[in-house]
Formats: sequence, C-alpha cells, structure tokens
Amino acid sequence: MTVIDFQTEPSRYRHWRIEVDGEVAQLIMDVDEDGGLFDGYQLKLNSYDLGVDIELADAVQRLRFEHPAVRAVVLRSGKERVFCAGANIRMLAGAAHAHKVNFCKFTNETRNTMEAAGAESGQHYICAVQGACAGGGYELALACDHIILADDGSSSVALPEVPLLAVLPGTGGLTRVTDKRKVRRDRADVFCAMEEGVKGQRAREWRLVDELVSNAAFEESVLARAKEVARKSSRPTAVEGIALTPLQRSFDGPDSVVYSTLSVAIDRVGGIATIEIHGPGEAAPDSVETLQAQGAAAWVLRCARELDDALLHLRLNELEVGVVVFRTSGDPSLVAAHEKLLLENDAHWLAREILLYWKRVLKRIDLTSRSLVALIEPGSCFVGMLAEIAFACDRSYMAEGSFEGDNRPPATLTLTPVNFDRFPMSNDLSRLETRFLGEPDSLEAARAQVGQTLPAEQAADLGLVTFAFDDIDWDDEVRIFLEERASFSPDALTGMEANLRFAGPETMETRIFGRLTAWQNWIFQRPNAVGEEGALRRYGTGLRGTYDKRRV
Repeated sequence: MTVIDFQTEPSRYRHWRIEVDGEVAQLIMDVDEDGGLFDGYQLKLNSYDLGVDIELADAVQRLRFEHPAVRAVVLRSGKERVFCAGANIRMLAGAAHAHKVNFCKFTNETRNTMEAAGAESGQHYICAVQGACAGGGYELALACDHIILADDGSSSVALPEVPLLAVLPGTGGLTRVTDKRKVRRDRADVFCAMEEGVKGQRAREWRLVDELVSNAAFEESVLARAKEVARKSSRPTAVEGIALTPLQRSFDGPDSVVYSTLSVAIDRVGGIATIEIHGPGEAAPDSVETLQAQGAAAWVLRCARELDDALLHLRLNELEVGVVVFRTSGDPSLVAAHEKLLLENDAHWLAREILLYWKRVLKRIDLTSRSLVALIEPGSCFVGMLAEIAFACDRSYMAEGSFEGDNRPPATLTLTPVNFDRFPMSNDLSRLETRFLGEPDSLEAARAQVGQTLPAEQAADLGLVTFAFDDIDWDDEVRIFLEERASFSPDALTGMEANLRFAGPETMETRIFGRLTAWQNWIFQRPNAVGEEGALRRYGTGLRGTYDKRRV
C-alpha cells in the first residue's frame, strides 16, 4: 500500500506556485498532468486529486505563517482557457470508497481554512476566473471572499456533478451557493442541473460571481481589487514570518510513528491507535519575541503541526483503525504557561496564528470518523488546549488518585479560558457548551473552576469526564470499553458519532461536514454513480449512465 504523505514544501510542489509581491500574493494552479498521486489517470485541464490538494493546504498554511504581511491572495490558473475542471473523474472512478470520502473531507477542510484566513486573520482570497471553472474548480472559487469572472463569452462557472456524474459536488458547493452566496433556491436548482454552467451577466445577476471584467482589463482589475482588499485588512505590514521547517518524524516499524512532541502506536489486532502527546520539557518562552525567534521549533506550534499530521496519517493510511485513544504526559504547569504566553500576546500575529492553528487541529479531531476516547491517567497534562482534546472525544475516562506501584502524580484536569470561547467547533459552540447544551448551570459551574487543578472525583462531579475509576477497576473498565467498541459495526459507529458530536445549531460548516458528507458517502456506493453502468464509470466513453430509477 502506498503511504500518503501530507508533508511537502514549495520546492517540491508540482501543481502550485506562490508569488509574493508585498501585500499581495499570487497562488497559481498549474497542475502537472503526469503528477497524479496514483497511476491510471492524467490530471488534465487543471483537474486535481488528493496530491494537488495536499500542496494547496500546505500553501495556504505557509501564507499564514511565512508571509504574515500578505493581506490579499489572488487564486488563479496558470493555464490558458481553463481555470480548473475540478476533481479528476478518472481518479474518482477508480478510487476506493474510503479514499473518495476522505479526499472530499480533506478538501472541505482546506477550503474552510481559506475562508477562515480572511475572517480570522485578514488574509483574504480573491479568485480570478478565466476559462472553464467547473465542479471542484468552482468550489475552490466559492471558498474565496471575492470571485472575478472574465466576461469573454467563454469563461463560465458550473457545478455539473448531478447531471454529468450522478454524484454531488463534494466540497461544499451546494451549501456555499445557497448559504454563503445566497443564490435563490430555484436558480440554484437550475444551475446545479446544467452541464454547461453559467457565464457572463447571468452569473453576476444570480450572485454566482461578484464581478465581471473584460479580458482586456482583467489583469489590471484583479490587481486593483487585490490592493483595495489589502488596504482594508488589519493584518500587520512589514513583518517577517517564520519558516515552517520539516517535521521531526520517523516510522519505527509498521506500527509506530514517532514525532518530537507525540507518538502514535497501533494495535492492529484491536484496531486501536494510541496518540500520546508529550507536554513541553522546557519553560515557556519569556516573551512573544522569543517565541518568534524559536519559530517552528516552539513546542506549542510543533505540537499542533505534528498532531495535525498524525491525524491525517491515521485517516488516509490506517483505515482499519477504528478507535483513537488520546493520552498525555508531562507537567501541567508547563502546558499552562505555554498557553498563557499565547493568550497574553494574542494581538501579536504569530501568537494569534498559533491559536488559530490549534482551533483548526481541534476541528480536525472533531471531524475524524473514528471512535475517540481520552484516558486521563497519572502523570497526564490535560490542561487548556490539551483538555480540549478530551472534550472532543466521544468518551473520557479519568483515573482516581494514585495507582499502586506508580510514582507519577495523580491524574488532574485543568480548565483555562480557552475552554470556553477560543476554540469553537463547527457548530460555533465551544466543546463545553456543546457538552452542556441542556445544562447551562453545569457550564457556569465549570467556568467557576478555571485555573483550578481538578482531581478525578471533582472532574466527574462537574460532568467534565464520562467515568472516573480507581486503580482496582481502571484496567478492566478501559479494556471492556475498547473490546465492546471493536465489536460494533464501524458504519453504525461512524453515523452515531457524527450525529452526537455536533449538537446545537446548524451552521454552513455542519451542513457541509454532516449533511453533505453523509449523502455523498451513500451516493458514492450507489450503482447509479459507481456501478459498471454508473455515470462515474461511463464518463468519457460516450455512453450515459444507466440508472435504477427507484427513489430511496
């Protein structure tokens, strides 16, 4: 099996280029046709696969950290007469079901990161569309803050998946058309049923794009718009970024991945992966300037990057791992000190970006379709942002007091201000708000304990953990839970967990990751799409799909 690696950097890109000129960057999509992640297809017409999107995710991340002075990013094509044809159809037709679904989830997360760059960091994306912009290509455009379409009689936008491929736009297109761009429902229906798409004045009138510009004035208009956006941004100017250096990572055999701040151990018989996060071994930097000097070596940034990579590795490369166990080890006071430095300096661009990165990584945990459990044991350091990991889990088990023969300090849990407002989930609520949706008094009782070191009994009384057990019962209770989980249907568990994790209000994000992902997961298994006579299989053959007409 090919191991998919999510680590890359600009000198290794085959599909994207970043060109920075002061406050404006050009992010240019120029896909190498022969650079597919797998064999069996060519990435023609700027179509993309997971490898293309891994580079895009890396570029978006680097623009935040390595180019903090960039205020506007122009997303455009490096090819003539085509913007992007979307996800590669041959790739989709030949890919395993799990790969298709995980591919769509990753592309969704990347598009959300682009949107968040403008909303949270003042680094706004402008999409410059010349040529055909279809399917996932238009979904790329939809993730931008402003879309400029060439008014040349041929440039168009389209979401042709339903009539052409018998699937849905996989990266939030339907939801962003209605919820973000507020296209009228009947017009959205017409648009999503057209293979050829919409161009010119109709695209502008229907709010599918923001601006129409002739080819003669296109370059000048795009640059003028980018400079206007940059002038309005609150992002700092004339500041130096930090280099996102390669991760320290080694594969110690087939069942172990070791990073500098965490390790992943896989029990293949049980279908369990254990992620143990090691708290900082050194004091927090004495100032935000020291933090910037440490750059990517700073524990709080290294840990976020390494946890992000570990989650993606498990998602795409370890499909039979059904349970992810989170453990921590280290000094809780050191974790609290590193977090406190960020909070006290959140007006500084780097401290803010690190906090926002943790927000994205925690969402990545929420959206990982595995059973998640936190084991809060002696010697652990579930504090603040690391405590958020426990609150993201489906269950948490906490050890009571000291364990016989174990000289580590008893397990504790410590809440900080970040647990209440800094890291909202996709439903725009904190994990504790979601946990205590019907218990506002419990939320306030927890808030009153900020900064307190909570032993297991108190944490359980506050409702912060699922169960607390002493050393007599601990091993048996944890074992019984893991064995029980392994005995259930993984399909049913995925559906159950996804439904339970996002209580409360629905947002554009929960619609994309909940409703869309669930439907696409189902549609990707239906013969109408992927059967021998299905639309995906027959694409490009000259034959249309043969459909079972029964509605389900």
